[in-house]
Amino acid sequence: MLIVRTVLLLPFTGNIHMEEQRPLNKSSLSVFLLLDFSEVWEVQILHFVGFLVFYMATAAGNLLIIAAIASDHHLHTPMYFFLMDLAIHDVGQVSVIFPSAMANILTNSRHISYSGCVAQVLFYIFFLSTDFFLLTVMAYDRYVAICNPLHYAMVMNVEACLRIVTAILVMSFLYGALHTVGTFAAPFCSNIVNQFFCEIPQLLKLTCSDLYLVEIGAVLLSGLLGLGCCIFIIITYVHIFMTVMKIPSLQGRQKAFSTCLPHLIVFSMFAFTAFTAYLKLTSDAPLPLSLALTLIYSMVPPLMNPIVYAMRNKEIKNALSKLLVYTYSSRHSLIQHR
Repeated sequence: MLIVRTVLLLPFTGNIHMEEQRPLNKSSLSVFLLLDFSEVWEVQILHFVGFLVFYMATAAGNLLIIAAIASDHHLHTPMYFFLMDLAIHDVGQVSVIFPSAMANILTNSRHISYSGCVAQVLFYIFFLSTDFFLLTVMAYDRYVAICNPLHYAMVMNVEACLRIVTAILVMSFLYGALHTVGTFAAPFCSNIVNQFFCEIPQLLKLTCSDLYLVEIGAVLLSGLLGLGCCIFIIITYVHIFMTVMKIPSLQGRQKAFSTCLPHLIVFSMFAFTAFTAYLKLTSDAPLPLSLALTLIYSMVPPLMNPIVYAMRNKEIKNALSKLLVYTYSSRHSLIQHR
């Protein structure tokens, strides 16, 4: 059994006594203990409120984009289809970690089951990689629309879009499974995770076997794949901007830029935060810095995606306005009938 000797662990440091430096049996390792932000109840509530505000804002923003695209038939195009998929997976990404973190704060608990930790790693990586692949496909969609507009309807038809999204989902699930197996293949010397969710870099620090090198290899492979996607997107946008600059009318250039810049901003932000997360695997950063980096890459992209697209895209803003007006009118009519 896993004896409660975790009191011997120094808080927030991950250092354990020598008698604890031995593999824990997987059958006995039933729970992990996550980061405890503070022992002061008022401070815990402050963290809860911060997480709640962020989660509600992110979920509401992305759900509004989903509702606007679904309700406006003018937005039933490949570009907005992929954008709606991106918003769906952003909601899934934050829903994997933040509701459980808030529940732990309210119940004054640090526990997450072993199976829950495995599921959290699997689905978080699944949603994260889906976002990355979707952003790559969205760059190709913009390339075909601007550089080869006559072939756009044939290349990016409904069937092709559905096949692309299906392939992305399958690839992302296999990718998440690869990282999950690589992370949990090695035995753990401790069950203290110095993070508010089951994060792979922190879990790898708990392993006491060379099997963790499997996950390191998977991360290096992911880095090469990510680099390839980045190079593809850079080359794609070079061709896009060269084509846009040849458009004679200023209005035409502005319209082309208005559909490309939000995507480029979101991808750059996503790539930067993912890069910082990758660096954490090879660095021994102090806990406050590690926590700050985690909050950046887990919070910023899902929150900023709806803001960037809603602020920069006139079609999205118009669809949102129509949706809000329709919702208000429906409620007003219902109240009058009562």
